Amino acid sequence: MIPLAACEEIIDVSGVAARIEAMLPAGARPRQLKVRTLLAGMCLAAADHRPAHLTRVHQALTALGEDDQRRLGVTADWKNGPHQLTYRQTERTFGLVADALGKDEPDGLPSGPLQAACDDLLEASIAEEFKDGGSRSLAVDWTDLESFSRPPPRGTSDCADPEASWGHRKNNLLRSQDELFYGWYLSAGIMMPEENGPAVPELARRATVSSCRHDPVRAFAPVLTAMPGQQIPLGDILDDSGYAHRDAAAWAIPLRAAGAQLVQDLHPHDRAPRAPAKARSSPTDVCTARGRPAPCWNWGRWPAPPPKSRPRTTTARPPSYPGTSSAASPLMTPTATTGCSALPSSARSAARCGPPR
Repeated sequence: MIPLAACEEIIDVSGVAARIEAMLPAGARPRQLKVRTLLAGMCLAAADHRPAHLTRVHQALTALGEDDQRRLGVTADWKNGPHQLTYRQTERTFGLVADALGKDEPDGLPSGPLQAACDDLLEASIAEEFKDGGSRSLAVDWTDLESFSRPPPRGTSDCADPEASWGHRKNNLLRSQDELFYGWYLSAGIMMPEENGPAVPELARRATVSSCRHDPVRAFAPVLTAMPGQQIPLGDILDDSGYAHRDAAAWAIPLRAAGAQLVQDLHPHDRAPRAPAKARSSPTDVCTARGRPAPCWNWGRWPAPPPKSRPRTTTARPPSYPGTSSAASPLMTPTATTGCSALPSSARSAARCGPPR
């Protein structure tokens, strides 16, 4: 459990609360719940491993001590006496913040102000000794984040989370097929120790959320390339084959232009390319395939191998029987391929297979 004082320090150092508060409309009566208190309640709910529900945020704020509730405005003096914050007031302030940080036409990607607020909060949560004297290397990956809502199986596709979408994720089952889920992709950049460098805590330095209808690699690349403009130089970027298999213009080229050094695993299909053509998934955008060997002096002079022999097939037709009685029909001699030829149904009762005894 993270103490309330630590959450408030992160919010104050980031400067996000005051910036968002200036974006909200001013009403005739001041709001009891401020943005700073709302963010503190969200941090308390997440630090206590509670579900990210707005009701949990309200419960976290109303469960504070009396002095903290007075200081944060959770309990305020009204005309009829002390008034504790209601869920309706929490929902009202959260709706104003979501409208201010959202897009006019939602597309499943965070807006610029929302991404900047998340970056500032994460950067403020890292101690100064790890920022300056720590590592500049980041380990990057994405994971699935299932939504709290999903569309009904039949009929309309509307739901409470319209920006989410269907995506694929790996499962722990024996089958190799991916599993469908409805939600988002969460991408994060975690601090990692540099080679021969001091140990650093694995803290999240950048993160973003994108709908499953967007490529998480292309959604996270602008977040990392914006770090040098924020006076945060990039070092080694460690990623797996899911990033190396992307188009070079989507990941490798912009990150190298921002000063990053890529340390990534190649995709299994790219480890032994068969053709010297330039692959779209090449992280260096340069063909690394091994060329076709030059023909030697006896190229094509060896005799062609003999054709494979086919097994002999028997085309012997079964003997035909005259239309007379079965006693006058000739006897059959067994061959190597047939021990007994089938007789017509009318002669089976009188004829025998093989020579007479």
